Amino acid sequence: MPKVKEIESLREWERISAHSHITGLGLDGLKAKFEGDGLVGQTEAREACGLIVRLVKEGKFAGRAVLFAGPPGTGKTALALGIAKELGENVPFVPLAASEIYSSEMKRTEYLTQALRKAIGVRIREMRKIYEGVVKELNIQQEPHPYNPYQKIPVAATMKLATKDESKSLSMDEEFAMQIIRQGISTGDVVQIDVDGGRIVKLGISKETAKEKKLDLTAQKPIDTPTGPVLKEKEFVYVMTLHQMDVVNSRSGMDIFSLMFGGREGKEIDDEIRKQIDQTVREWVESGKAEIIPGVVFIDEASLLDIESFAFLNRAMESDLAPIIIFATNRGITEIRGTTIKSPHGMPVDLLDRLLIINTKSYKAEEIKRIIQIKARSDNIEIEPAALEYLTELGTKSSLRYAVQLLPPALELAKEEGAKKIKKSHIEKLKNLFVDVQRSVAYLKEYEDKMLK
Repeated sequence: MPKVKEIESLREWERISAHSHITGLGLDGLKAKFEGDGLVGQTEAREACGLIVRLVKEGKFAGRAVLFAGPPGTGKTALALGIAKELGENVPFVPLAASEIYSSEMKRTEYLTQALRKAIGVRIREMRKIYEGVVKELNIQQEPHPYNPYQKIPVAATMKLATKDESKSLSMDEEFAMQIIRQGISTGDVVQIDVDGGRIVKLGISKETAKEKKLDLTAQKPIDTPTGPVLKEKEFVYVMTLHQMDVVNSRSGMDIFSLMFGGREGKEIDDEIRKQIDQTVREWVESGKAEIIPGVVFIDEASLLDIESFAFLNRAMESDLAPIIIFATNRGITEIRGTTIKSPHGMPVDLLDRLLIINTKSYKAEEIKRIIQIKARSDNIEIEPAALEYLTELGTKSSLRYAVQLLPPALELAKEEGAKKIKKSHIEKLKNLFVDVQRSVAYLKEYEDKMLK
């Protein structure tokens, strides 16, 4: 059981995530803005996604799925996440690469079943004793990974919570620290901590913090600072996925609310347990204690799935408890894995007939520039205009991903020189240190030619 105890004090900790700046599809009705909700460009694809969101909300998308087809680095993952965000708060989003199912210790169908059930959320309401307040101070204590000294893992956390009437300092174990990281909780956020259930929930940013930071626009609606004591009894609303409930129920002697994160990765779960969970959830829904939240499963590298996996997913779409399945690929005509049949995108024709296909296009220079600006801002990186223009040029000639990936090391170079902003000279140096694909291939081709002479 995760543990929390009251103590004293700390400092702010921030988390940077690849798509943390995406909050939706950036639509005005069904019309895509040039920039909105963290997305830039891809207006036609975003408008198509907006129509899909509307169909899902109206219950007209059953038995179908989506396929994003386009070159690498054209925002397929971002669009899938945007769909999940548009569907509502706490909608699960489960990204996976098709190649992952072959490296797993379990059967492919079991792996896919778990992925699908991770994307079905259950919003549960229950009266519990909780800590609630604004995060005034936060510190994540990290130590080197026992098997990888270059990677650090959280081992504990300390947090100061305050209401308008009281404040308390809390110390937490590694399970709570991991939840804080996953949710990107930082100072100024209003949170709820369910000690008995081992769950921490980020409610949003406080109005006072939004005013202090002079945020005219925020991804989340600012909320009032809680009143009364920090520790109180309150109706606690939280979301568990069907997979989390499967895992809890498969462990003898554990309460259904005692495990909120993690799982028995690499182990299969009995179908009878899943049937019991499904029945329990249906009873909760009928009694008003819970509600179902269908989420999104995003399967990248779809052409790497085999015929057995495609057949399983084709059937899974027809289930009552089916999430929205989104495939992505950059392949054209190719063989369906496990057969000698060539098919569009390497997918069976009967499955393709059930897909709405959306093309994503390469970004223009103006779009690349704006995306770099957004990414730099979300990562708290300042960049000079000349450096931004040079990065845009590199992104246009090579790829958007190459340009964006140069931002973190450029920031380190700037820190080393004592500069507050990334300069063009930093990017020029990194261009020589980290080559793009085209230059890498050209270098090896030249080397091969020398060896063959």
